[in-house]
Amino acid sequence: MRPSKEAHIVGYGAYVPIYSIRDKEIARVWGRSSPVPVEQKSVIGPDEDSITLAVQAAKYALMRANLDGSDIGVIFTGTESKPYAVKPISTVVAEAIGATPNVVAADLEFACKAATTALQALIGMVSSDMVKYGMVIGVDTAQGRPGDELEYTAGCGSAALILGRESRDAIARIEASSSYVTDTPDFWRREGQIFPNHAFRFTGEPAYFKHIIRAAKALLEELGLRPTDYDYIVLHQPNVKYPIKVAKLLGFPKEKVLPGLLSPVIGNSYAAASLIGLCKVFDQASPGQRVLLVSFGSGAGSDAFSIVMEEGIKERRDRAPKLEEILKVRRQLDYALYAKYRGLIRD
Repeated sequence: MRPSKEAHIVGYGAYVPIYSIRDKEIARVWGRSSPVPVEQKSVIGPDEDSITLAVQAAKYALMRANLDGSDIGVIFTGTESKPYAVKPISTVVAEAIGATPNVVAADLEFACKAATTALQALIGMVSSDMVKYGMVIGVDTAQGRPGDELEYTAGCGSAALILGRESRDAIARIEASSSYVTDTPDFWRREGQIFPNHAFRFTGEPAYFKHIIRAAKALLEELGLRPTDYDYIVLHQPNVKYPIKVAKLLGFPKEKVLPGLLSPVIGNSYAAASLIGLCKVFDQASPGQRVLLVSFGSGAGSDAFSIVMEEGIKERRDRAPKLEEILKVRRQLDYALYAKYRGLIRD
C-alpha cells in the first residue's frame, strides 16, 4: 500500500521506566533452573502507568520535531493495557502536551500491533492533507501471570512517532506498508480477567512466523526490493530467538537485526515493542539507509513498513535523550517490590 503523497517522520521518542527485574530473580522465586528468555525486563514504578509512559514518549517526539502540542492534529494510541476500561489514553496525552481541543484522538487495539495499525491510519490522514502533523503512540505496561512464561518477558515501555507532509529536515520517509491478518487465537484475555492467556508454542507457529513473513514478503514484492536493499530490520520482539529466526527465514543476516533488538534488556513491551526497536535504530542510522519494520499482534496479524532515512536524522536525534542514555540508569527490584509495584498482591 503506497500513499499517493509521501508521509515523513519528523519526530520520534521512546521511554522506558527506570525500574527493572532480572529474570534470574523471577526464576529464583519460582524454582526455575533452566535458562531464562531474557536478561531483565522493565517495570513501571508505583506512580506510573500507560498514560505517564505515553506522555513522556510524546514529549520526546515533540522535542525532536521542534513542534508544540498545538501543531498536532491527530493522536492515535495503540495499547492493550489502558488504565481505564472506558476512557482513552489519547485524550489525556492530548491535554498534557497542549494539543486540545481541536485534535482527533482515539485509542486502537490489536494486541502488539495496535500502534502500527494506527500508523497506517495516520499515514492516510497526513498524506491526504487532512492534517499537517499527527502522532502515533505505542505503549504498554505488559502483565504476565505470576509463574507463567510471560512473566519473564512482559515488560513496560512507550514510543511515539510524529508524521508530517513536509520533507524539509525530515527524519525519514515511509515508502509503503502492507498487512497480513488471519483469525489465529494464540493469545487472549477475556473481559474481567486480570492476566492474559496464551497458547505457548502456538504463538510461534502458525502465528508469529507466518504473519511476519507473509507481510514482509508482500511489501518487498510490491516495492521490488530484496533483503540486500535494507540496512536494518526491526521486528516484534517477544523474546530473543524469534526475531533472529524470522529474519534468517526472510534472508536477513543477524547483524541487521541486532541494532534494534531490545528484548534482552527491557522485555517485550507489547504494542510499543517494534516502535521502540525502530527508535533504537533511528538513534544510529544514517541518511539514505533503509529500514524494514514488521510488527506482530496476536489474534493475529502483522504490518510491514519500508522506511528510508533522510538528512534530518543527523541533527534531530540529539534533541532528546536516546535510548542508550535512558537505559544507562537501572534500578533493580527484588521480587517482593516488583510484585508490589505491579499490583500482584491482591485481597
